[in-house]
Amino acid sequence: MIFSFTATPEFDFMTYFARYIGATVHHNLLVIPGHIGDGYIRKILFDPEFKITLHHYVLKEDLVIKRNASGLGNELITIFFYSNEQTLGIAFDNNPNIQFSERDDSAIQVTSNDLNSTIRFPAGHTIRYAVIAIMPTYLKTLLALNNLHSTIETITGSGNTFLYFENMTAEAKLLLKNLSAVDMNDSLSQFYMQIKVQELLYLLFQKLSKRESLPHQNINSADAARLLHIRNEIISNLGVPPALPELAQIAAMSETKLKQLFKQAFGDTIYNYFQRARMEEAAFLLKQGKRSVAQVGYELGFTNLSHFSRLFEKHYGLTPKRYSSRP
Repeated sequence: MIFSFTATPEFDFMTYFARYIGATVHHNLLVIPGHIGDGYIRKILFDPEFKITLHHYVLKEDLVIKRNASGLGNELITIFFYSNEQTLGIAFDNNPNIQFSERDDSAIQVTSNDLNSTIRFPAGHTIRYAVIAIMPTYLKTLLALNNLHSTIETITGSGNTFLYFENMTAEAKLLLKNLSAVDMNDSLSQFYMQIKVQELLYLLFQKLSKRESLPHQNINSADAARLLHIRNEIISNLGVPPALPELAQIAAMSETKLKQLFKQAFGDTIYNYFQRARMEEAAFLLKQGKRSVAQVGYELGFTNLSHFSRLFEKHYGLTPKRYSSRP
């Protein structure tokens, strides 16, 4: 099942998706028809310039959502929160699907509406995600900051094309779960939802504001596709440190451009991103309990296990041995 749309500010996903699957929207709620799957899509409008759409369903076939650039510049900010047991497939510029996460079951994507993107959801698995659509000027007023961090200034400014990724904190995941459980028949539910959605935005922009303040470079769909491909290359073999010249060749970019755009999109250098992914993989393998600390260290390319232990403790505050023995 492939649903394609153009991301103009006036576009309403739920209305057009309902037509696509032959369903009806009642009171901003779309119940997924039984022949397609089970679950719902709910839209909550706080203001004409600020809304959230909640998705919670299991489908009988894969769903591919293709967003086409509006060509209008940054007139709408889309913030995509995904939390699920399945890995999320994100691609740009009609490139082959690339998984966003191998081990982490969550992702946050912040993008202007002038980038093409493709998101793939697997059949037979519970899909749980939320999309906040907000106008730049409204967001700027909502944040009410006197001195804007460069990343936030880019997002709330005009004429900027951007793509940012963040991992989701446990607090944000819990918030998303609670949003899906709210009884919308309660008279104060709209008020409650707006508070919680703003809290979700706070958690995101708190993280974004901690990034290194850098001059912004506009990004196009082809660049975005290359960055995700490079990210996939980095995490495909966590036992081998990334070689910048090889990555730049794969991306068809200069080394300087690749370093700048990668850090801008993912908030860290290529090597630091690799090391963090390496430690996350180590934590995942240790928690499985099927490998010893030494086996995990060697599998991830460490010849010096003391170095592995020091690096792991730096990331998690515990040695690998203590971490693996925690309940």
